[in-house]
Amino acid sequence: MKNLFLVFLFFLSVISMDAQKVVKLWENTPPTSNGLSETELNEDGRISNVTTPELTVYLPDSAVNKGIAVIICPGGGYARLAIDHEGHDFAKWLQSQGIAGIVLKYRMPNKVKQVPLEDFNQAITYVRSKASEWKISNDKIGVAGFSAGGHLAATASTHFSSKELRPDFSILFYPVITMGDFTHEGSRNNLLGETPSASEIMYYSNERQVNEFTPPAILLLSDDDTAVPPKNSITYYSALKDNKIPATMYIFPSGGHGWGMRDNFEYHKEMLSLLSSWLKTLSF
Repeated sequence: MKNLFLVFLFFLSVISMDAQKVVKLWENTPPTSNGLSETELNEDGRISNVTTPELTVYLPDSAVNKGIAVIICPGGGYARLAIDHEGHDFAKWLQSQGIAGIVLKYRMPNKVKQVPLEDFNQAITYVRSKASEWKISNDKIGVAGFSAGGHLAATASTHFSSKELRPDFSILFYPVITMGDFTHEGSRNNLLGETPSASEIMYYSNERQVNEFTPPAILLLSDDDTAVPPKNSITYYSALKDNKIPATMYIFPSGGHGWGMRDNFEYHKEMLSLLSSWLKTLSF
């Protein structure tokens, strides 16, 4: 009987750690339609045809809560979302660090370029409105993004129209940054279409939009990434330093693209250790 009681307590602790709430992002129809109407598909943790964006919130236990939140933008080339290893798994790790991990299931642009940022802006507005209830400091709400989600995170960090929409920091995993010569072509086509104008390329090339108000960032990537060339991250890091913005970048010798929270990435433990240390040094 005693053993059964201990098992029950363990089960409760697991539920508490993974406790989550799912929130519909828009009460009504989003302002801009992406034109998609097909049924949402989830194929092995990759979601496509997102028409109803949501937030999945993982709040830390009050005993370890650091008052920090991160809105997470999974990657997938602006065509789908790698929602597990670049979303929920990272949120759970943040939760274990005393940080609220909030997964944004955002709509695919389908060549309607303003749609992803529209969803992010709604997400950060919602999170700020819940800061007091969730015991989050209103000046400690950051964004994380993987690959094309990294482009969205960098866009949110460089295209905000008010203080309330500005993330307080950004965590960028092998991000698409530019829409120019060394972009990820699939991401650009899905966001801007096959024949974007010069002004669209300029506007959505985030290395060209950094200014003195861009939030601090950490960039994590692999040197042998052939899908999204490391030059994406390097130019963003350089632009941050040119504007005297605190920035950290770690380029691992190997690993390619898309490792996220997969523990078969050779530098998985080192990556998490470096990220954990960086989060502790953030000055808000």
